[in-house]
Amino acid sequence: QVQLVESGGGLVQAGGSLRLSCAASGRTFSVYAMGWFRQAPGKEREFVAAINWSGGNTYYADSVKGRFTISRDNAKNTVYLQMNSLKPEDTAVYYCAADEGGYTVVTGSSMYDYWGQGTQVTVSS
Repeated sequence: QVQLVESGGGLVQAGGSLRLSCAASGRTFSVYAMGWFRQAPGKEREFVAAINWSGGNTYYADSVKGRFTISRDNAKNTVYLQMNSLKPEDTAVYYCAADEGGYTVVTGSSMYDYWGQGTQVTVSS
């Protein structure tokens, strides 16, 4: 069992930056691949970024490629999402998730085993 707690969300103007953190507790964090998803009001949850267990493999949704960076610190049991050049369409609740199949990155939400409670990101125009 893994518990995930996101933090770092908030209100920012378009063009600004935020860094989300996801702290994990429970089973060994380093064996999990991690992902970030988001859900805007009235929309389905969508994939944002993922990273494998070692941090050596990452993958991004086209909508955030070049603006967002996912990283992890296994010594701190934490995964990060650095978000730059934010746009109003990035407004959503952001969730981190853990996948027990840690060697590869996956984009489907059904592949993830554990989820955090989410953190709100609001980008004003």
